[in-house]
Amino acid sequence: MNSYQYIAIEGVIGAGKTSLAELLAKRHQARIVLEEFEDNPFLPKFYENRERYAFQTQLSFLASRFQQQQRQFTRDLFQELIISDYIFDKDRIFARLNLSDDELALYDRIYGIMSGIAPKPDLLVFIQCSIDRLMENIAKRGRSYEQQISREYLEELNDAYNHFFHHYDKSPILIINASEIDFVNNKAHLDYIESTIFKEPLRGSRTYITPR
Repeated sequence: MNSYQYIAIEGVIGAGKTSLAELLAKRHQARIVLEEFEDNPFLPKFYENRERYAFQTQLSFLASRFQQQQRQFTRDLFQELIISDYIFDKDRIFARLNLSDDELALYDRIYGIMSGIAPKPDLLVFIQCSIDRLMENIAKRGRSYEQQISREYLEELNDAYNHFFHHYDKSPILIINASEIDFVNNKAHLDYIESTIFKEPLRGSRTYITPR
């Protein structure tokens, strides 16, 4: 049986990373750490005007994520399983996508210091989804400011995520093709994902699965 202390689940907006994190945490009595994105005062403004509010939004996220990581991931708390719906390193995906060259240079100076301190997961679960499925999930959950997200931006973000995690090598990665599955409402899909994570030995640094 696989033994982890820290599992992180990642994916583009609407991929279902928070739902999967909550479901697995409930099954394994794990402590869950969720990204505090709703505390970012610039986020609604960002979706209205990306160019104007990107830098403020990004720095606010960077500070919030780093503070949460330091608060939640102190060494003495690793006596229990922790499941999170994000990793700190993903912050730079959004920075590269949204910041100007000058803004990115300043951001990178700060990010470089913080990234070296932030904890790395024992396993990273990356949920891949089609754009149609992402838009469907976003519409279903009904967050008002997310309804302004364009298909074009989601496509940019999806490409950026795929590129980032294709080159990510700090943790073993389990990649789930979730375009045609429903691990929230289909117990068999969730069972298969859980079994792959916790029971079957993962071979190599990168594993791909498609639950049926």
